[in-house]
Amino acid sequence: MEVRAKKALGQHFLTDLSIAQRIADALTVPEGETLPALEIGPGMGVLTQYLLQRPEVDLRMVEIDTESVNYLLVHFPQVQGRLMEADFLKLKLEKFFSGEFAVIGNFPYNISSQIFFKILDYKEQVPQVVCMIQKEVAERIAEKPGTKTYGILSVLLQAWYDIEYLFTVGEGAFNPPPKVKSAVIRLVRNSRTDLGCDETLFKTVVKTGFNQRRKTLRNSLKPLIRAKADREGWSEEQLAEFTAQPVFELRPERLSVEDFIDLTLKLA
Repeated sequence: MEVRAKKALGQHFLTDLSIAQRIADALTVPEGETLPALEIGPGMGVLTQYLLQRPEVDLRMVEIDTESVNYLLVHFPQVQGRLMEADFLKLKLEKFFSGEFAVIGNFPYNISSQIFFKILDYKEQVPQVVCMIQKEVAERIAEKPGTKTYGILSVLLQAWYDIEYLFTVGEGAFNPPPKVKSAVIRLVRNSRTDLGCDETLFKTVVKTGFNQRRKTLRNSLKPLIRAKADREGWSEEQLAEFTAQPVFELRPERLSVEDFIDLTLKLA
């Protein structure tokens, strides 16, 4: 019994067992503790089998593909009661985890960004993420300010997580082989408990700035700047003085997380 890879689900099944073992080993659990963990998209259980061998990992899985679910139940009877047939992006995770839980998996590349945005919604419960994603996306997430690949996900994830690029995985480790290289990264929750600014506005500033990343922030953030001016009742001279600040001369990729926090405070 094999599972047919479905293009609509972005399925590329990992077949290299040594890579699966390395991904499972990358999930760190403090000595003497048990870590609840959720595997996204276990597929045919190549990674699952190694996670199940770790008694300190209390594993649950979510899989959207019925064919994969049936395969897992036949070949890994121990997943009974731990496996949910559902769409991760639609799950209310607080129903399944009352406290902290790690996230691990070979993320479907076509929804990896959406998965990260959902993880950010649960950042107070998710202390660690280990995942394999498209190499280009992994580099973008781990990138530092000042480069062309640094973007929205880089800033929003780095605000809350320390990100480590672990290793690259070639196309031949999968069936069917993807057209791109892959990479495994680890995200560990940092010590930040508060941004020190309005979090919703912070996200808006980051997304608005990068949506027109070739423009200076003075131009890309015009709607937010105008909204601030209207709230404050500024004259055109006051508006010009505000936008003359050096930060508005920059493009968004030049700004660190802290710079974006400062900018959010200016626009509040």
